[in-house]
Parts: sequence; structure tokens; C-alpha cells
Amino acid sequence: MRSYLPPHAWDTASLEGDEARHLAQVLRIKPGETVTVFDGQGRRAPAVVRGVARDRVTLEIGEAVRQRQPRPAITLAQAIPKGKNMDLIVQKAVELGVGRIQPLVTRHTIVHPGDGKADKWRRTALEACKQCGQDLLPDIAEPLPFDRWLADGPDAGLRIIASLAPGSRPFRDVLREHPQTAAATLLIGPEGDFTPDETTAALDAGFLPVSLGQVVLRVETASLYGISALRYEFGD
Repeated sequence: MRSYLPPHAWDTASLEGDEARHLAQVLRIKPGETVTVFDGQGRRAPAVVRGVARDRVTLEIGEAVRQRQPRPAITLAQAIPKGKNMDLIVQKAVELGVGRIQPLVTRHTIVHPGDGKADKWRRTALEACKQCGQDLLPDIAEPLPFDRWLADGPDAGLRIIASLAPGSRPFRDVLREHPQTAAATLLIGPEGDFTPDETTAALDAGFLPVSLGQVVLRVETASLYGISALRYEFGD
């Protein structure tokens, strides 16, 4: 059993809220049983349950270990796809160790998220961490219009846009020209791709256009392809 214990709660060593209720009311955990807690920043530890109440589970935390931050640090800038595909992208991005996800609303974006959507994706990310053993919980930002995000300035490092436009180069070639990459932002468009004006704006902001092959990929496939390629090229 894995439970999320926020960094600020390690001193008090107690689970509260949803995490406590899940252990106490769903799993019916008892004092003396052991769980694994993680803080979303790479730290995890075994913990013995010392007390169980409806909304609070107190713990005795054992020796912690740390998961190394993967290189490069990846930001996924994702135009929000239709349906439940964003949930799938978030889930798989967690498994692949993405550090930050920036949802974007572009000209061709069909779904315009309402209030609370980012919170839902954060819950999806947390559940993915618990299920797959990932100790690093990505930062999921509030959705932004594409032009505002570009104006605010994307994260530093290698900037890549998956593009169907003429002049896009093979992904592998671009990555191998930047062997010391420590941080990367991967920009993935919506169904129908970015508009020409959006592509031009991204290129003006320093994004390098890459091709993901001759087949036109679905949005979720393109996202996972790009993240996996970065992990494969720069992984240990």
C-alpha cells in the first residue's frame, strides 16, 4: 500500500483527508500494519501505522530513500485533447517521469476546460504515482491560452515542437545535436495540429520543429512518443 504524505507532513507523521479516509475506511487498516509513504519529490519510506481515526492516520516513519531526478527534466506543454485523452496523457507522463505539465488552449482546441479541471488532472497524477511506484509527482499547471503561455516565456532548456509543417527535422537528429540537454520542453498540438500562426510564434520563441515520422499520430500517441524518445536518448 502506497500513500501520499506531503513534504510538510513528514514531521508530524500523520495522514489526513482523503489519504487517511482511504486507509481507514476503504482498506480498513489496523495499527501495527505497514504502508509505504512518498512525498512526491522523490522521497519514500516504510511506515508503521500507530493510530487510526476517521480522518487521521498516525505513523512511525522508517528510513527514507530518495529517487533520483531523471534527466532531462521534461516539461510537457500539451494542447488539451478531446474526450478523456488528457487523463491518459497525464497518467502515462507520470510513469515516464515528466516533471511539469502545462495544459494549453490553442486555436484548434475543442475542449475548453472549466474550473477544477487541473485539480482533476492532479488527482489522476497522484493515483498514477501510487499505482506505478513513481515517487515524483509532476507539477500540473492551470490551463493557459497558447499565446499567453508563449508571452510568459516557456521553461529554459531545449525547446521542441512536434510539427507537421514543412521543414520539420527527424526527432533523433535534433536530440543528438544537443547531447548535454538537462531540461527540455516538449510542445504537442491538438487534433488538427497548430495553426500556421501558432507554429510561427513557437518557432520565433526558440522551438525547434521535429517530425515524429511519416504517419500522422494521434495526440496522445505523439505525446508519449516524444517523452519516450527524450527518455531513451538521454537516459542512463
